[in-house]
Amino acid sequence: MIFKKPILLLSPFFLCLINYSQAQLLQPKPTFTRADTLRGMLTPLRTCYDINYYHLDVKVDIEQKFISGSNEFRFTATQDFKQLQFDLFANLKIEKVVFHGKNLPYTREANAVFLTFPNTIKRGIKEAFTVYYSGNPRVAKRAPWDGGFVFTQDTEGKPWVATACEGLGASVWWPNKDHLSDEVDSMLISISVPKGLKDVSNGRLRQVTELNNGYTCFDWAVKNPINNYDVEANIGNYVHFNDSFTGEKGKLTLDYWVLPANLDKAKKQFGDNVKPMLTAFEHWFGPYPFYEDGYKLIETPHLGMEHQSGVAYGNHYQNGYLGRDLSGTGWGMKWDFIVVHESGHEWFGNNITDKDVADMWIHEGFTNYSESLFVEQQFGKQAGQEYVHGTRRAIQNDEPIIGPYNVNKEGSGDMYYKGGNLLNMIRTIINNNEKWRDILRGLNKTFYHQTVTTEQIVGYINQQSGLNLTSVFDQYLRYKNIPVLEFCFQNNQLLGRWIADVNGFKMPVKLRVKGGEYQFFDLSTSFTPINLPSATKDNIEVDTFNYYIGVLVD
Repeated sequence: MIFKKPILLLSPFFLCLINYSQAQLLQPKPTFTRADTLRGMLTPLRTCYDINYYHLDVKVDIEQKFISGSNEFRFTATQDFKQLQFDLFANLKIEKVVFHGKNLPYTREANAVFLTFPNTIKRGIKEAFTVYYSGNPRVAKRAPWDGGFVFTQDTEGKPWVATACEGLGASVWWPNKDHLSDEVDSMLISISVPKGLKDVSNGRLRQVTELNNGYTCFDWAVKNPINNYDVEANIGNYVHFNDSFTGEKGKLTLDYWVLPANLDKAKKQFGDNVKPMLTAFEHWFGPYPFYEDGYKLIETPHLGMEHQSGVAYGNHYQNGYLGRDLSGTGWGMKWDFIVVHESGHEWFGNNITDKDVADMWIHEGFTNYSESLFVEQQFGKQAGQEYVHGTRRAIQNDEPIIGPYNVNKEGSGDMYYKGGNLLNMIRTIINNNEKWRDILRGLNKTFYHQTVTTEQIVGYINQQSGLNLTSVFDQYLRYKNIPVLEFCFQNNQLLGRWIADVNGFKMPVKLRVKGGEYQFFDLSTSFTPINLPSATKDNIEVDTFNYYIGVLVD
């Protein structure tokens, strides 16, 4: 997803003064409701079943902004149970829930639905039920950040509709087990739209059926696991063109669905950006994770979203982020931000998905960092480093990047730019480009099509790098403050230590005497002698280009 907060220009040194040299105002802890817990907690009513397959079948009445249809749940029982939870926003009506031809009783609380079966479902048994529902779904006020449906018109006055629901949850428009930890293995998406329009959803178009009621049904088959918020409906007067990319797993189909008025612009913009992006990301992260479902870009009335195998695009066929360079370096104006960033999520967000939205930095930190790797692949390492360094101007240091668990709450928006700078710093510490590339590729291979936790990601990086970087990740992810490197001199001996929130914080840092070569020094929260002959307060230099830290010299 795209970051939305305004940019605040603060230097790391100024931030360290704010964080450590002044008294902190106590900020009230957020309060959460039972509805938040029902949405975010993995209770036995959710863990009792594993979703195997969905068939989502929805008719969209654009004029009335009304949807009606059904979703079939096929699942495997992971334990014996008689009751389970699925999710659907309370403003949508459940017509009935059918199991073996009979209606099942259910109760509703907030946006949760509790379904009771007539007999115990035994562990290991595969079963299915279908939820029939209807209603006026929530209309997004400012998609993609404020989720729901977008109902608008194109420049020719024809209907143009899209869905976007990351964070808010897919249950805003269709019934499902709305928790990131359980991705459905495959699904069929059937969207019926008024005749003359087209729907473009995830996966591959299996069938188009002209119905007798003035609607056309588009069936899209998704063969790979997919998280709920990625499931999309995009409805409009679309035209289609295609291409292919020869990648690490062979031929990858490239399909583009755009408005007719933008066809020529789309051919040029997508032609300039997509294949270089795929080349760069396959180099750094490994094969595109969804060859079976193909790669699509779909023009949408909102800015963009990482919908799996069907990336939503609304950047108006221009380079940068709506024509702006978020890094302020100039490098961000040489490529289309939405094509690169949202496609980067195919690896981090869609292939590797966090189990809890509190760990959303796994999606956004790595994908923000992917932008600098794309720049590096295109223009050289120095350009990539300049780009990621430039994005620091958007860091707020307002609250921890990792949010509270089990309540469907993200942490700070710093998960983007601070997350990207953290990863660049980890690469600097590892100090081996090939090993770093192997780690990034290894993450996508080891956790292929899986949901993960922060501990798993950090543990893998520790194991593969041979370094214990846990305290580094903890400081940057679990606290809002950045660490401060403090120097002092005693008897002409340079000493250094870290000031940090994490007990036992340690991090190697690159130092030099002005004009010399950088050297690594292992420092902790205790003052340690630093062997830099001729160092003075005036000539000691810290690699703050690659390290996002504060510096104090006593």
